[in-house]
Amino acid sequence: MSDLADLTASDLSSLYRSGETSPVEATQAVLDRIDAWEPQLNALWALDAEQALAAARASEDRWRRGQPVSALDGVPVTIKELIATKGVAKPLGSAATELIPEPVDAPPAARLREAGAVILAKTTSPDFGMLSSGLSSFHRLSRNPWDLSKTPGGSSSGAGTAAAAGYGPLHVGTDIGGSIRLPAGWCGVYGFKPSNGRAPIDPPYIGRCAGPMTRTVADAALMMRVLSAPDWRDHMSLPPSDLAWEALDVDPKGLRIGLMLDAGVGAPVEPEVAEAVTAAAKTLEAAGAIVEPFTPFLTREMLDGLDLFWRTRSLADLSALPPERAERALAYIRAWAEAARGADGIAVYQGFNQIQRMREAGAKAFQPYDFMISPTAPMPAFAAELPSPTNDPARPFEHIGFTVPFNMTEQPAASINCGYTREGLPIGLQIVGRRFDDLGVLRLSALYEKLRPAQRPWPKL
Repeated sequence: MSDLADLTASDLSSLYRSGETSPVEATQAVLDRIDAWEPQLNALWALDAEQALAAARASEDRWRRGQPVSALDGVPVTIKELIATKGVAKPLGSAATELIPEPVDAPPAARLREAGAVILAKTTSPDFGMLSSGLSSFHRLSRNPWDLSKTPGGSSSGAGTAAAAGYGPLHVGTDIGGSIRLPAGWCGVYGFKPSNGRAPIDPPYIGRCAGPMTRTVADAALMMRVLSAPDWRDHMSLPPSDLAWEALDVDPKGLRIGLMLDAGVGAPVEPEVAEAVTAAAKTLEAAGAIVEPFTPFLTREMLDGLDLFWRTRSLADLSALPPERAERALAYIRAWAEAARGADGIAVYQGFNQIQRMREAGAKAFQPYDFMISPTAPMPAFAAELPSPTNDPARPFEHIGFTVPFNMTEQPAASINCGYTREGLPIGLQIVGRRFDDLGVLRLSALYEKLRPAQRPWPKL
């Protein structure tokens, strides 16, 4: 029953309810898929098949008694290794980290475990989650199932790979500058970054979010019902809201959508990417939406200021480690952070203050629109061995101009596949909504999912 590995969470829940299959059968199918793919993809950390099957047997018993704890009961799930799970070390993608088992689940893991989901494994990330690739000093190099020579993106590298390869239907990533959307775009899956604070996370940080990475919008919505439950540990979280997560219908007529094909800074958009995104805009326009050009608001000063602040933060973290451990971090990360040494307090403050500039400029630019669409990234997936498209720690963020502003403005944003390059690599369409309009982004995503051209079959081994 290997096809069970490709079913959606909604499908599995229906089959569990009818008794046509069981959580144990579904979990074993996913484990078989992992056994076949993982030697080449390297998407997972701390796979625990025995524990997963034990959780699946407990779920199977609940379904037989007609007492599932949620619609996700028994559904296989992976969790990014930056999110703590009880009893498992959190390497942060780096050989510089001490492997100490975590004492408790972080909020996303806790909510999924309470919902009865079967946690299979953690998914890989690059050093400290600060790269948009699968390159890590701790994990083996993660690869893209569509083309093993290409990166899955990052920093939710393994999650993007796992979703595209069919390691079950549900995967949790994190995103501070595009780390859900970029791998989702490059792996051809759906990635949803909620409004900041919508899905509690620990530790919370400016711009940092947890969110779903799935093959369908409906599965992401199912996950958000669970992930958005309150948790006191996130002091930046939003007030609890009982949103109609599964109500995904929307009438596009009259919606004002901005089309941004130039991020204002960074790498230029490659022609195949621009063509696919423009075609998506025309699809939404034909459905009744009003599509108009969106003027970019991100500037070089904003991006470089944020870069300096992040470098300084990472330099502080590395400097706090014993030198022999800090040296184990990826050389690219060390060189990137070291460039902040000598920066004075005023320069670092000015860099930090660019977050406020982004918020102000973004709020003004978004006023005429209900949504904005753009490329998720200006280029398709690049070589797996590279830490970034530029391979230059002096210019590390030339590819995040479309994604990072909406972490800082705290707006919900998603990536959904909108086409393929001539080489067959996926192309991501970013959909951004007004702050707090998470449902709006999911609904417009679901509409485009129905309207877009037929998708190619998922990659097979």
